[in-house]
Amino acid sequence: MMHFPIKRRVAVVGAGMTLYRRRLQETTKEMVFHAVKMALDSAGLTIKDVDAVVGGSAPDLFDGIHMKGENVITEAGGALKPYLRNFTGGTTGVSQQINAWSIVASGLADVCISVSWEKMSPCHPHPQYAFWTIFDRIIERPLGVNLVWIFALEMNRYMHKHNIKKEDIALVAVKNKANALDHPCAQLPAKITVEDVLNSPVMCWPVQRLDISPPSDGASAVIFASEDVAKKITDTPVWVIGVGRCEDTTYWMNRDLYFPYYAYYAGQQAYSMAHIHNPRKEIDVFEIYDPFDYKELHHMEGLRLCGKGEAPKLTREGVTQRDGDMPVNPSGGLMGVGNPIAAGGGMKVCEIFWQLRKEAGKRQVKKDATVGLAHAWGELMQGSSVLIMKV
Repeated sequence: MMHFPIKRRVAVVGAGMTLYRRRLQETTKEMVFHAVKMALDSAGLTIKDVDAVVGGSAPDLFDGIHMKGENVITEAGGALKPYLRNFTGGTTGVSQQINAWSIVASGLADVCISVSWEKMSPCHPHPQYAFWTIFDRIIERPLGVNLVWIFALEMNRYMHKHNIKKEDIALVAVKNKANALDHPCAQLPAKITVEDVLNSPVMCWPVQRLDISPPSDGASAVIFASEDVAKKITDTPVWVIGVGRCEDTTYWMNRDLYFPYYAYYAGQQAYSMAHIHNPRKEIDVFEIYDPFDYKELHHMEGLRLCGKGEAPKLTREGVTQRDGDMPVNPSGGLMGVGNPIAAGGGMKVCEIFWQLRKEAGKRQVKKDATVGLAHAWGELMQGSSVLIMKV
């Protein structure tokens, strides 16, 4: 599966994140600096201890800056060091962690920081106008398509295939926004009801306003270290035991959207590497990419946490609650914490790290979690990245 030698074990030893907000006063440079400093402080390291840096962020159009990856090299700690920018759409937040892991696992560095950020607020009147430029100018743009429009097609197909009611999907929004009430960085925590979701404005049927996560500004950082270094600086390293990535075809018109095969194959890679045969039984806590509430259900099925069409039943029965048998998005997810694209996936890796170290505070899951999975999804319903960690 890997095209380079895995020479050594790699652990996550620190994490940090800023507030996630619709408009932060801090500049991109300031957000990145604060996230990196928090991660370094949590690991007891300084920037001098870092050998390499991986940055992750979505289109330059958000910030209105050409080559915005290079704009934050100094603040990220990458000055005069090997530096790589990762951009794979919404999968960036986890795929860049895989890149940072591979840099350490291959022996190229002993300590690598992975910092993800997004400054979506400068894009006026709405970040959707930046996304519009990714569509094919001949086949797609003349349709007036946008991301909500496309994901409404996928949501509708998923509901139709399995005869899923909108009320069952709305339960995900209710759960995740309530979980976010305990997250100190959350943008849209709220105590809402299924009726609130069903009565919210229709964006593009069946997507309504409370079915969708908000655009956000924010940054997160994760520190990866080799086994020798990790054991010197902490008694509780969190080991990376499995990674996986998959890209499906760009064209969303020629495949059945009811099942996310990109998530399935990314998960299979990670499970194989981690020697996991039954993810629902062998993994304790999950952070699954949820820019829309239905995507949590969709991805649960793709990642083999249940059968096709069965995820709504598990949610309805409370299995995915923070105190349930299979907690999903105890952080509050993108629906509650916010969705600064790359930093959204980064937040999920941070949360799994904190959960496994028993440092999640009020968000700590009830069960004794020793294995956790972080997942991200992006592009045009075509990509997934998966990272599995263990204490």
